[in-house]
Amino acid sequence: MSATTNASNDLPGDPLRQLTLDQLRQRTSEKWRAYPADVLPLWVAEMDVLLAPPVAKAVTDAVAAGDTGYPAGTDYADAVAEFAAARWNWTDLTRDRIRTAPDIMIGVVEMIKALTGPGDAVVINSPVYPPFHRFPVFNDRKVIEAPLGPDHRIDFAALAAAFELALGRGGRAVFLLCSPHNPTGTVHTRDELERVARLAADYGVRVVADEAHAPIVAPGTEFAPYLTVRGGETGLAVTSAAKAWNLPGLKGAVAIAGTGAADDLARMPEEMSSSISHIGAVAHAAAFREGGAWLDALLAGLADNRRLLSRLLAERLPGVRYRPGPGTYLAWLDCRALGLGADPAAVFLDRGRVAVNSGLPFGTGGEGHVRLNYATSPEILTEAVERMAAAL
Repeated sequence: MSATTNASNDLPGDPLRQLTLDQLRQRTSEKWRAYPADVLPLWVAEMDVLLAPPVAKAVTDAVAAGDTGYPAGTDYADAVAEFAAARWNWTDLTRDRIRTAPDIMIGVVEMIKALTGPGDAVVINSPVYPPFHRFPVFNDRKVIEAPLGPDHRIDFAALAAAFELALGRGGRAVFLLCSPHNPTGTVHTRDELERVARLAADYGVRVVADEAHAPIVAPGTEFAPYLTVRGGETGLAVTSAAKAWNLPGLKGAVAIAGTGAADDLARMPEEMSSSISHIGAVAHAAAFREGGAWLDALLAGLADNRRLLSRLLAERLPGVRYRPGPGTYLAWLDCRALGLGADPAAVFLDRGRVAVNSGLPFGTGGEGHVRLNYATSPEILTEAVERMAAAL
C-alpha cells in the first residue's frame, strides 16, 4: 500500500486549529460572505482549513507554469484508483471504468439521464442533501422518498414500498444513494449495501451512489464503496476530493461504473468529462495521491470535534438530540424538544447569530431539525453552541 495514502506516524498538526476567526473572516467564499460579520457560519459544506500542502503546491506550480489550459489525461482517474486500492481495498478499479465530471451533482444528473427517461422516478432516503430533491425534478423525473428509520439507517420496508410506487405505472427507476449519508453522518455497512443491491435487483431498479464524503469516515469504521459489494456491479457512483480536502472552489469529480455498467457510463456525453476544470483536476489528483497524511490529521480533528459537540450539547442544550455519525463533518440535530417550531435554524440565526442549515429542505424528517458543520476550530464550535443556548 502507498505510504502517501495511508495512515502516517508523522502527521501534520490538526488542520482545524490553524486559522483564527479573524483570518477566516477575510475569506470571500459563500460560507463567510452569505451572512453579516457578526454571524458565526456553521452551515454550508466548507471547512475552516488551509489547503493540504501537496494540493497547494500542485496548484501553485501549475499556475506558475501557466498550465491553465484545457483538461487532458487520466491523472485524476489514476489517483482515485490508487487511493481506492489503498484505503478501501478496491483493487480491481480500472481506468476504463472512470470518467471525469465537472462536479458531483452534474455527474449524478447525467447518470440519472442515462438510466431513466422523463416521467421516471428517482428514490431517495430523506432527510437528505437538498439537491437530491431538486435536480431530478429539473430533468422531468419524479422524486419518491423512502425515509430513513429513527436510527438514521435505511428502512428497507420503506425502500421496498418506494420501489413499488416508483415502478407502479411502468417505466424505470433509480435509487439515488447518499453514502456516507448527508446530513446524518451514517456510514452504511457492507451488509446493508448488499441488501440494497438485492432489493434493487428484485425490483429492476438501478443504483447511483453519491459518495462525495467517502474519504471522511472516522477511524475504525469501514467505508464500503457501493460498486464493491455483492450485486453492486450494475451500479454507478460519483466521488470527489472536494469535501475531504475542501476543494469546492476547484471543481472536479469522477464518475465510476460497476463492472456491469460500463456501457451506461459510455453513453454519458463527452461534454461531461471535457468540462472539468483543468486546475481542479490537478488539485484533486494531488489530494488523492499525496494528501493522505493531511487527511488522517483532519479525521483525528473531526473525531475530537464530534466528542466536543456531544459534550457541549449535553451541557448547554440538553434538549437537543444528537446521534453522532462516523461519516462526514455534519451533525444532524433534533431540536423539536426546544419548542422553536418547524425551523429552529431561523431562531438560532435571529437570536444567537449562528448560521446552521434549516432541516426543512432535507425533506421528510427535516422539520424541527438543523444541520451543523463542525469542521471548524474547537473555539468557534464552542462559541457557536454557547450562542445557540443563549438564543433560548
